[in-house]
Amino acid sequence: MNSGSAPDEAATTTRLRDTALGQVPVGLFINGEWRDASDGSAIAVEDPATGRTLTEVASATVGDGTAALDAAAAAQSGWAATPPRRRGEILRAAFELLTERSDYFAMLMTLEMGKPLAQAKGEVIYGAEFFRWFSEEAVRIDGRWSTAPDGRSRLLTMRQPVGPTLMITPWNFPLAMGTRKIGPAIAAGCTMVVKPASQTPLTMLALADLLTEVGVPAGVVNVIPTGTSSKVMTPLIADPRLRKLTFTGSTSVGKALVRESADQLLRVSMELGGNAPFLVFDDADLDAAVDGAMLAKMRNMGEACTAANRFLVHESVADEFGRRLAARMEAEVVGPGTHEGVTVGPLVDAKQQRRVADLVDDATRRGADVLTGGQPGNGPGYFFTPTVLANVPQEADVFREEIFGPVAPIITFSDEDKAMQLAHDTEYGLAAYVFAAGLERTVRVAEGLEFGMVGINQGTVSNPAAPFGGVKQSGFGREGGPEGINEYVETKYVGINLTANS
Repeated sequence: MNSGSAPDEAATTTRLRDTALGQVPVGLFINGEWRDASDGSAIAVEDPATGRTLTEVASATVGDGTAALDAAAAAQSGWAATPPRRRGEILRAAFELLTERSDYFAMLMTLEMGKPLAQAKGEVIYGAEFFRWFSEEAVRIDGRWSTAPDGRSRLLTMRQPVGPTLMITPWNFPLAMGTRKIGPAIAAGCTMVVKPASQTPLTMLALADLLTEVGVPAGVVNVIPTGTSSKVMTPLIADPRLRKLTFTGSTSVGKALVRESADQLLRVSMELGGNAPFLVFDDADLDAAVDGAMLAKMRNMGEACTAANRFLVHESVADEFGRRLAARMEAEVVGPGTHEGVTVGPLVDAKQQRRVADLVDDATRRGADVLTGGQPGNGPGYFFTPTVLANVPQEADVFREEIFGPVAPIITFSDEDKAMQLAHDTEYGLAAYVFAAGLERTVRVAEGLEFGMVGINQGTVSNPAAPFGGVKQSGFGREGGPEGINEYVETKYVGINLTANS
């Protein structure tokens, strides 16, 4: 019986793979229609588990970008006038259909990005939840009526859609980073042009197809993958019809986009890089801390802006924490995300694999000890073995830079003040994690950490019902939670004179 299970499983996986690749659209989605790039160009989408091309998708030109914004601008007034209940019902239908098709979307994500299927299915559930959350927020966009202090007029405030929005999404969460932006935009009545990462366009193209199926009108959502991102995005950002820009990605690119947006004074929200500290105090439950570390570090192979980047551990428990974490890392199963039992897939591309290897090499040259891992995988694909580094010096690059890989560097501290000093030794401020037993300490540390999100005795912070975002070099604006929809509405004030005819 067991001897036949592997071939059966492989055959099923191959069938699902072929079905997903055969079903996904590969054109540009503009004004409700699928079309080729105006110059016929295309992007090769690579399987990071093999380095081979999965398929090709159309690569938008400058003219295609303009056509997408034309469609969004033309659809804006009608979409803004659509009853909030209708917009919410569309989002609810999208949530239900996305959940129903979780196997399809998970397979696409695994193929183009590499994460194990179980994690990809988790992303579908998480990503779909943004549609459900904002379906309920669509009817709660309110205003205010008040009396002027002198009693002679009434003050009416209302919140209206910002307008056409450019959304630039990253490769590490091909679905959820899109739904987190698209959900509130649809709820608020904004149209949009979405530019997915060139490494992972398939999931977003499939999502555009689904949104059309549930009733999103032509022109409201336009999706334009492109291999020449800067060339295509720059004229859109300069176009006066565009009213908002939202970007998730690196801080360096985010800064460039903010500079470009300044001439138009666009509404901008930026979810940028992170360098999350993971603090383990001497009174922490080490079993819980290691469980939390695995979640915070290894979800998505460490390719997450919220991933624990620096493990700051009290010197009295550092050796034991390192030993336990290394044991857990050694138990991880590395391989193609489509294979049964795999828990760690490949990194997204060769460039990222080299970068992670360089960070580990730099740390070891400076004196760090490798407790486990430390090497790229053998054979095809962009794999890297789960790695734990101990005695990492503060001057190592791995302490300063966002790793985006399955590497856990451990640095020790002697007291709370030193822990806070190490945690703040970065220009970033997205997420932080704290494991400690005492309520007084956890509250004090959480309040003192200069980060937009803090997890206390838990290894995850992302939640559709909570505001996601950072401070300092990690950006500004919030996605998710009741705050998320505020990024897509403007406040208008109307003064009503009640004394003109008296």
